[in-house]
Amino acid sequence: MPMNSINTNVGAMIALESLTSTQQQLALTQNRINTGLKIASAKDNGAIWAIAQTEQAQASSLDTVTNSLNNGKSVLDTTIQAGSQLTSILNQMRQKALAASDAGIDNASRTQYQNEYTKLAQSYANVIASASFNGVNLVDNSTGAVSAIGSADGTIKVTSAHNKLNAATVFSTDTSLTLTAGTVTAPATTATVDTVAAGTTWADGTGAQAASALAVIDKAIKSVTSGLSSFGVDSKAIDNQITLVAQLQDSLKTGIGNLVDANLAQESANLQALQTKQQLGVQALSIANQSSGILLGLFR
Repeated sequence: MPMNSINTNVGAMIALESLTSTQQQLALTQNRINTGLKIASAKDNGAIWAIAQTEQAQASSLDTVTNSLNNGKSVLDTTIQAGSQLTSILNQMRQKALAASDAGIDNASRTQYQNEYTKLAQSYANVIASASFNGVNLVDNSTGAVSAIGSADGTIKVTSAHNKLNAATVFSTDTSLTLTAGTVTAPATTATVDTVAAGTTWADGTGAQAASALAVIDKAIKSVTSGLSSFGVDSKAIDNQITLVAQLQDSLKTGIGNLVDANLAQESANLQALQTKQQLGVQALSIANQSSGILLGLFR
């Protein structure tokens, strides 16, 4: 039989310990509900928290990878868009050269066709000058390449090499054009490019000079379409890498959530149970505290 004492209230001590434990659990549950996390800091679970932090760093690094890939994609998209215009101009130039090669037309008509041909060649140079994104031009007279970061550790690169498709290159064997360095005004910018000026006349009475230009244009069309095909393949490779990086990021975020996110349905049920337990604990402590008062009845 337990000893009755006014100095030591064992029942109150037990009830207080139980109430304190319940309040601690209740505070933990409320924190999980407030933050949505079951592991919010290292003290909750050091090992799991460390793993989650490592994976979070990996996921954050992929944001930088995506930015790099998008920049490379923008350069290639700009190049491909310009390429569509370049092929259109070359097709128009071919029409002018073909028409001028007709032996049945007069020299005045050939001269007119040549003037139009020359202006189209200048338009070609203008498009080349405009095919730039963020200071990178893959089809001008420079060298270099686009090299986008493809992985969080930086070891994977998605590259696209420079392909010289400027006017000086594609028209280099056209004796009806003289290519000299100069300044032309391109849309919204001024750039130093190869300026196309009139050279050997097509007014030869036979159309032979125009026929020579026609051969140059056919060669230029092959060079440009081949170069644009390469850029298209590179752009597709960047698109594939962007998709992969996005999927990796989603997987990492899902894994991190599995590690640290709280199950709110479960926490809601725990909250209800702990609140009830807390109320019962307060009542139990109140009853235990009243036990010493009962002892007064023994002395009446």
